[in-house]
Amino acid sequence: MKSYNVQNYVRYKNDVEATIKSISNKDFHLYNRNELVTTFLPLVENIARKFATSQQASGVMDITDLIQEGSLNLVKAVDRIQWSMILESEDQEKTLKSFLSKRIKGGIRRAIDINRGQMRLPEHVTNNIRKNFGKDKKAVAMFFNSIFLSIDAGTRDDDDLFLQIEDKSEPYNQEFLNMYLTSLLKQHLTDREYHTLRLSYGLDCDKHSAKEIANYLNIEGSGAYVRVSQLKKQAVDKLITNVDHSQVFDIL
Repeated sequence: MKSYNVQNYVRYKNDVEATIKSISNKDFHLYNRNELVTTFLPLVENIARKFATSQQASGVMDITDLIQEGSLNLVKAVDRIQWSMILESEDQEKTLKSFLSKRIKGGIRRAIDINRGQMRLPEHVTNNIRKNFGKDKKAVAMFFNSIFLSIDAGTRDDDDLFLQIEDKSEPYNQEFLNMYLTSLLKQHLTDREYHTLRLSYGLDCDKHSAKEIANYLNIEGSGAYVRVSQLKKQAVDKLITNVDHSQVFDIL
């Protein structure tokens, strides 16, 4: 776990506990907005602590950052509570916690994705990858295909238009992510395959076109562009075959 200001965390915990004790017991629909938010702050921390806080897993964010993001999304979720659904439930507290938890988890996960590094996948792609973990190589294939094969504009079709959406979020910790990807590539690929993906993605340099990569690898002739595409596909297939899905999860 990354270091964080323990004194501030202890002060936060004491303030939350004291405020919760001052709230009188009553039905949830009788709580005002501030009382609801305060009452479910412990739920935020419980959810936040289920997220890994290693450098690979959450980038620059520590546990207090995760709690903060969860709290912000708790406030948003409280404003969207569907009381008709809550009041009709046989277990109102369980239904309310389920409603809030889903939105708290989603908010924390989006914050981690934004703050992890320059590498960006559309949110629904990362969600599908998470859902598919443990199902053979589907998660690994989706991950590497989304990163490397989508770079080649010549390989895109109408089904890949979502991969072309510009990501305007501010990048964090790019150097670490590039180092992590580079280590995977060096471990499993030949030099030509490694340099093809390195230059395509721009791991330690600017991104290169297929023509520039062909020149770098001394690939000549009219079919140089095709050969670069073949090397790229060959390298990605090798990564999918050899990289364990847990290593992909470390990046996500």
